[in-house]
Amino acid sequence: MRPLILTVGLIFSALAPAQVLDNATFEVASVKRSPPPDPNGRVFFGPPRGGPGTRDPEQITWTNAALRNILMTAFDVQTFQVAGPDWISPERYDIIAKVPVGATKQQVNVMWQNLLKERFGLLVHHESKAFTVDELTIAKSGPKLKVTDLPADAEPFTPSAGPPKPAKNGALEMNGSGAIITIFFSPSGTPEGRMTAKGLSASEIALRLGQQLRHPVIDKTGLTGKYDFSLEYTPDLTGVPPPPPGLAGPNPPPTPIDISSASAPGSTLASALEKQLGLKLVSTKAKLDVIVVDRAEKTPTEN
Repeated sequence: MRPLILTVGLIFSALAPAQVLDNATFEVASVKRSPPPDPNGRVFFGPPRGGPGTRDPEQITWTNAALRNILMTAFDVQTFQVAGPDWISPERYDIIAKVPVGATKQQVNVMWQNLLKERFGLLVHHESKAFTVDELTIAKSGPKLKVTDLPADAEPFTPSAGPPKPAKNGALEMNGSGAIITIFFSPSGTPEGRMTAKGLSASEIALRLGQQLRHPVIDKTGLTGKYDFSLEYTPDLTGVPPPPPGLAGPNPPPTPIDISSASAPGSTLASALEKQLGLKLVSTKAKLDVIVVDRAEKTPTEN
C-alpha cells in the first residue's frame, strides 16, 4: 500500500502548482476609466510599468490601457490574436495593482486573467485561425538603421515625469530602450503617425510592426545589433474613433526627421518602412491561436 500512497502524494504534488497558478490574484487592484485625451491632441500609448523583473516588482501601474492590451498581456498574445467587440480598443482604463512578493511573470499573467473575469465579467474561448504573416527582410537598398548609442545594459525607457518631450528634430526624447507610437491629427483630421525607437533588436522591431499592422511580423533580416530610428507613416486607425472636436485643429503633422527620406503624405507603414529604414515586408500564411471575447463589460466593477 505504501507505493500507492506515495503515488497519490506525487499526483497531488504535481497538481498543486497548477492549482496555485490558476488561482493567482493581485493583492489589491484599482481599475478606473481613463480621463479624456490630452487637449493638445496627442495620444500616448504605453505598456504597464512595474511587476516582476523591474525596479518595482510589487506594483504594476498601467495608464490609458485598452482592454485589448490587457488581454494581450494576460494571454501572452499579440493584438491580431484577440477578437472581440469594437470597444475593446478605444475604451481606456487606468490600473494600479499590488503584486504578491515573489510573484513570477507567468503568475502575473494569470492575475490579469482573473482580474478581467472579476472586474469586467470576462468570458473567452480559443480558436485556431489562418493569418497573413509578414516576414521582415532587408530591402534591395540595404538597411538604413542607426546602431544605438545606448549601453548594452540600458534600462527600458521610463519617462521621469509626464509624456516624453519633443527633441530639436521633432522626435521624442527617450532615456532608455523601447518604442513610442505618437499619433498626430492634422487640421483636416488626417492622422499622422511616428514610431520613435531606441535600442531595439530586429526581432523587437518586428514585434512593434506587428502590433501596428495587427498581424504577425517575423524577423528574417539576419541583423544582430540594436538600433535607433524614427519612422513616419499614416496609421490605420480602423475601429478607433476620430478625435473629439477641437483636438485636431491646433496640431500640425509631425516634423520630418530628414526631409530627403521622409515619407510622402499617405504612406502606408510598409512603404514608409522600405523607403525610410531599408526594410521590406514579405507576405505569407500561418495558423495561430486566437482569444475570442464572448462577454465583457465596458464599465468595471467598483474598486
